[in-house]
Amino acid sequence: MGIRAVLAKPFAAYISGQTKEWSFKPVQSQDKVFNQLIATGRETVFGKDHGFESIKNYSDFKKQVPVRDYEDIKPYVERVLHGESDILWKGKPAYFAKTSGTTSGTKYIPITKDSIPNHINSARNALLSYVHETGNATFLDGGLIFLSGSPELDLKAGINTGRLSGIVNHHVPGYLRTNQKPSYATNCIEDWEEKLEKIIDETLDVNMTLISGIPPWVQMYFDRIQARTGKKIKDVFPDFSMFVYGGVNFEPYRAKLFDTIGKKIDSVETYPASEGFIAYQDSQKAEGLLLLLNSGIFFEFIPADEYFNDNPRRLSIEEVELGKNYAVIINSNAGLWGYSIGDTVKFVSKAPYRIVVSGRIKHFISAFGEHVIGEEVEKAMKFATEKFPEVELVEFTVAPNVAPDEGMPHHEWLIEFANAPNDMQAFSIELDNQLRSLNVYYDDLITGNILRTLKITSLRKNSFIEYMKSLGKLGGQNKVPRLSNDRKVADELIKLQS
Repeated sequence: MGIRAVLAKPFAAYISGQTKEWSFKPVQSQDKVFNQLIATGRETVFGKDHGFESIKNYSDFKKQVPVRDYEDIKPYVERVLHGESDILWKGKPAYFAKTSGTTSGTKYIPITKDSIPNHINSARNALLSYVHETGNATFLDGGLIFLSGSPELDLKAGINTGRLSGIVNHHVPGYLRTNQKPSYATNCIEDWEEKLEKIIDETLDVNMTLISGIPPWVQMYFDRIQARTGKKIKDVFPDFSMFVYGGVNFEPYRAKLFDTIGKKIDSVETYPASEGFIAYQDSQKAEGLLLLLNSGIFFEFIPADEYFNDNPRRLSIEEVELGKNYAVIINSNAGLWGYSIGDTVKFVSKAPYRIVVSGRIKHFISAFGEHVIGEEVEKAMKFATEKFPEVELVEFTVAPNVAPDEGMPHHEWLIEFANAPNDMQAFSIELDNQLRSLNVYYDDLITGNILRTLKITSLRKNSFIEYMKSLGKLGGQNKVPRLSNDRKVADELIKLQS
């Protein structure tokens, strides 16, 4: 066992003790964060605009600070971009995380000196939780790869600006840098396919033990290695024992990924966002991700079915219920206030508070009032593939077809199979039945002959890669929407088939 593994164990025990202390005092942990945020926020332009001086409790806060999205905070961000200080948080941000928005173009999400530990320490603690629970730390001694965006940063009003994964790359602890891959130069390559080939060049002869990234892009890395070597990943990297992932639900990719590896390995799921590190998997035995209640973020939750109401309820951590979908609202020491990050979550535990990510608040299909969400299509696919074990998926997305050339309206599932079902019609029926069992409104529409059963459109190899490339979003932290309420993604994918 190497020095990193040896030293990690006592540190993991210390972090685990701290985690247990705050996670079993959830209300006190959140109250402490709330009070700290309001105290600092009073001195900002935003705080003065919203009467922070008179805020004594969460009830006051809700009255004075509305829920908002990026468009609503953009005027404040613009002031920061013009060089002003003390706008959303004290001083100026240390970084801007640059992301793409659907309506606002490029979004600039502030990351402050105070919020950096939330991003860095949370990723570290996810691994240390695993080390403490399992006693396994040997993966820290081998090669570590983080498939991420470029770490090159631009300057906006004197503030370093780039992708979140690139920003985080600058804060990888020194003791891990010596065995981190890829090299800085390779990581800076913008073209994903060129970058991938260089990463393979640098890692093929290295004892890789930890690999981290969004599952579809890790799968692409593995596929290219297999094409080059003709070997399973376990034979290329025999000591590979830890997979860290986030950003998408792993279940649709699990079977193919483990088949490519050639053995089952442990994994740790994380829930990072540009706006903050929300949660991580703290146990291999318990369902869900531990919500980080002591890390500079005060959370609010809006019942997902009320989100678009004029006056939806806003709930604190002590008011949520198990098994219900909530939109996540954050208030943070990055200077985000009443900010809707766009995700929905469901609580699976309150002792401690653990969540599963159920989808995106704006990613749903409700062309006829069915309101099918991401969690439901992913569960339907998971249950269907369990009954058709030969099926291996590359990627899929779902869209409504409200005016087909023939027949009744339906949901269209556009699927790229690594291995297609032996009986496509039977698989389609099973998939539809699973979705009907998960969503009563969808079932009612099928029963009432308003919708016909779903249609599967099987896509040729590399369709999703070509689609993402056409958008300039191949690789890194970019994701294909799991479902949409329009046909923009679906129509572009179909065009690529000709």
